[in-house]
Order: sequence, then C-alpha cells, then structure tokens
Amino acid sequence: MAEVMLEAVSKRFGHTQAIADLSLQVPDGEILVLLGPTGAGKTTTLRLVAGLERPDTGRVRMDGRDVTAEPPAARDVTFVFQQYSLYPHLTVYDNLAFPLRSPARRLPEDDVRKRVQEVAALLHIEGKLANKATRLSGGEMQRVAIGRALVRAPSIYLMDEPLSSLDAKLRAELRLELKRIQVELGATILYVTHDQIEAMTMASRIGVIAEGRLVQIGTPREVYERPSNQYVATQLGTPPINLIPVDLLPAPQAPHGARMIGARTEQLRIGTVNGSANRAVLRWVEHLGDQNHLHLEIGDRKLTTLADPHSHWKAGDAVSLELVDPLYFNDAGVRIDVRGENARGT
Repeated sequence: MAEVMLEAVSKRFGHTQAIADLSLQVPDGEILVLLGPTGAGKTTTLRLVAGLERPDTGRVRMDGRDVTAEPPAARDVTFVFQQYSLYPHLTVYDNLAFPLRSPARRLPEDDVRKRVQEVAALLHIEGKLANKATRLSGGEMQRVAIGRALVRAPSIYLMDEPLSSLDAKLRAELRLELKRIQVELGATILYVTHDQIEAMTMASRIGVIAEGRLVQIGTPREVYERPSNQYVATQLGTPPINLIPVDLLPAPQAPHGARMIGARTEQLRIGTVNGSANRAVLRWVEHLGDQNHLHLEIGDRKLTTLADPHSHWKAGDAVSLELVDPLYFNDAGVRIDVRGENARGT
C-alpha cells in the first residue's frame, strides 16, 4: 500500500471548473471517503489519481513520488466502478484471474490460482468460481468486481460509488464486507459516494466536497458533531438537520453573531405544552420500528425530531420544543464554535 497526495490540484473541462485547488492526503492503510452530491467533483478526483485525467495545475504523489505525468499503467492503482464491468462469457474464476494474466503482470498459473482462491474466500464467493458471470446475482457480481481489484494488491484502491446500484439490504451487507476486508488487508482506499450512511460507517475520515473544493475533512464523528458550515451540516444526519432562524425558538446560549440554528433530531426535544411561545403542532408520525420520526410545524417552519417508538404522541398534538446543545451559524453560514465563545467569555 502507499500514501497518496494531491497538491493544489485543479481541473477544468471547457467552461466547467471540475476541481479547484484541491489538496488531499490519503495515508497508507486508511479508507478516506469523499462525500458530496452529483457534480461535486468526486469522480474527477478519482480519475486524476488514476491518471485517466491530467491536472491543469498541481501535482499527484504516491509514496512521495511525483506521478502527475505518469500513465495509468505506471501508477499501480485499481478502479472499482458503479457498473460491474465483468466479462459475461468468462467464469467467476477467469474474471478474477484476468488482471493477473495480463501481459503487464503475467503470473505463473499456480500463483494465479492461489491468489484467486484467497480473494474468493475473502469475499465469500468461493462456491461461485465455476459460474459464468451471467449466472450471478447483483450482489455477487459486485463482489466479483471488487475481487478483480483485490487480486492485484495495488498501491491504492479507487472506488466510485460501487454499491449504489444495489438494493438496500445488499448495500448494508457489502458495506460491512468492504470495511472488514480493508481492515484485514490494511488497504489504502479512496472511496467516493453521495450516500452519507456509507461515509459514516466505512470511513476512517470523511472529506466533504462541493463544486470541486474540499470543504471539510475529519473523522465521521468530527464532521457530524462539528461541521464547518451549513453545507457540511446538511450532508450528514438522517433525517436532515433542522435549520431555523435563531429567534424562532428560545436559545438563551446563542453566541454573538448567530443567525441560524442547526438542530439535529437528537438536539430537538419535545414536551407537553405549558403555555410557552415555543408551541408547535405535530403533523404526522413515522413509525420506523426502533424509533419514531415526529414531523412538526412551528410558524411556517417544518421540523423533524425523534421519539421512543412507544411514545404517546399522535398527529394533531400541540407540543413544546426545547433545543439541546444545537449548532449555531453566522450570516455566511459558517458554524460558530460555542466552546470557543464560552472560553473567551470566561
């Protein structure tokens, strides 16, 4: 495995600025997930690392070596795509063996067999090796596609939303498998997705990207609890964070300059109405088994919070709302560090 660095990389396609002054470090053995919506520049970043695109400015380094001008074949990377990209006329065994039989790295057949069997066992598809790719389920095909990357043991694995075409159950299963494999192999992975659950459950660190710029990078917990701005705050959390004007609900601890409050579901507590001004109406309840999502309305604002699945709340109830350690943002949408404010005031 290897450390990968992008240094002030920019890439433009015609009038579109795909990547702008992006600096990023993926340490050896880490899985770094780039999170952002379609068009944010995630796939372009992967293509720049792979050598499929050349940056207009900046450099790409692997283990300290400048590979900016090197072709893809010289970079020792593998790419896992959203599409399975298998050879339908070949068996699972031959699909997995294909990279090892290429002219660039042709291995002795005994070594090929050993490596294919090791990877098949890792992915729990050893019983499918004799099957044609066309006889596999979607989840099995994606395992084979991932296996074709694993057999090579490259410097870095590049993964472009490899689970997004699978159903929810398979995505959850393969998320765990990929994380397990990454830990067992000590693999370096740069993974891109628009799925916040993938980012939160798989990443060593998350890089939130918007319009080709890296907005924030940190551990999943850091990015969730201390987002740098409103955009980052909206990328994590299910249901999405509630953004409300600072004067909508009582916020006695609001710092100077706060204009908006960000309240995640766990930061918005409901109670029985006691005549206070922070009165809301419960419009409907989503029963999700282990918890309920309560959809509330106060003034012209719609909010969402959580409740115990056995709670007595029902549509039409009037409730009071209380903020519990919410986030605060200024006019520019930048989060105000409340702890920093409190420290300066003491």
